[in-house]
Amino acid sequence: MVLAGCSISVTDFAGKTCAAAEDCPDPYVCVAARAGAGRTCESLGLPDVADGGTEPLPDGGDGPVPTWCNDVRPILLANCISGCHGEMTGGSGRPDFRLDAYELDGGTPKGAKAMAERIKVRTYDDRNMPPQGLPAPTDAERELVARWAAAGAPECGPPLDGGTDGGP
Repeated sequence: MVLAGCSISVTDFAGKTCAAAEDCPDPYVCVAARAGAGRTCESLGLPDVADGGTEPLPDGGDGPVPTWCNDVRPILLANCISGCHGEMTGGSGRPDFRLDAYELDGGTPKGAKAMAERIKVRTYDDRNMPPQGLPAPTDAERELVARWAAAGAPECGPPLDGGTDGGP
């Protein structure tokens, strides 16, 4: 008897086409998440918890809520927008969203507000964005992004550092 096998290591399965649950590795689930796109593998995180529901968000979400203007936009500018997810970069192959804007007129493509939960899952829960080899947020920055998404992705407000709100 001869046994043969192989192992495939895929770090990012989100958005890959699937037909059944077994087509997606853990922690991905085969769902119809995008209108007209069929079924794809998606990592589903819970809004107020990290790690798939086993641990609360850092600091329990206590303290000032991070905002897009003051806290999240600078993190995304440094780690996501400059290389892939901005108006001029488009390197992600995903024209349906941009992270350089909070919201866009007409909602198309989607802005950071509409993508907040996915941003949290990809940067904090799964930590598979940005891809290896590219500038990445620190653990503290990832926690800020997670707290922002869990709080409903607020746009602007008093900055966490006590300074003035610079606006969008």
